[in-house]
Amino acid sequence: MMKRQPVDIPSCANCENNNSIFCSLPNDELDKLSVNKDNNFFKKGQVIFYEGNHPHGMYCIYQGKVKISKLGDEGKEQIVRFAGEGELLGYRSSLSNESYKATATAMEDCYICHIPKDKFSEALNSNSNFSLGIIRLLSEDLKKAEQNLLNISQKPVRERIAETLLNLKKRFGYEEDGKTLSMTLTRREIGDIAGTTTETTIRTLSDFVKEGSIHLDGKKIQILDLNKLIRTASLFE
Repeated sequence: MMKRQPVDIPSCANCENNNSIFCSLPNDELDKLSVNKDNNFFKKGQVIFYEGNHPHGMYCIYQGKVKISKLGDEGKEQIVRFAGEGELLGYRSSLSNESYKATATAMEDCYICHIPKDKFSEALNSNSNFSLGIIRLLSEDLKKAEQNLLNISQKPVRERIAETLLNLKKRFGYEEDGKTLSMTLTRREIGDIAGTTTETTIRTLSDFVKEGSIHLDGKKIQILDLNKLIRTASLFE
């Protein structure tokens, strides 16, 4: 694990990530976590933890984006999900005391806090609201996994790729221009998420360009017509 000079990550009680599940803890319990946590820096492309390794705690992203992936047949990577600021990594393995079921990799330079497993367990045991929050988080993860399986088995490729782009927009938003997705992915990574091949992804994205839904600038994707992309994904909100 690569470290920089000590980073200016605030205590848990003063963290700016208001969407973190730790917000349910009182300040005295947050102070306990702060005393015991490690602040780590991971360069873009660096692995935070590997599938199959045994956890010694869980991680909370202070800054940056992370992809969680599994190895499938013939060693092919399959992206399971993404995580951003304020989100937890490796908490399910810490709870079950099992090895990591996936690999976490920094998509950009990241600052990530590591909280020892015993301190995480203490927080769970001492605060019912925090425990309930973890249960809800587990339930939400299961719901997303079930929906993803349903999409891959029943939705056409065009719909899946359109929905992937919409999920990236919802998840990470735009750059300052208000139309370029802030998450930059390769065509293979987009295909992994949508459950299709790189070649099919390239063709489908080209179709979206011709239809005026998006614009491609290298790996960067601009959404030009959000409503058209929503209709392509067969989403009605």
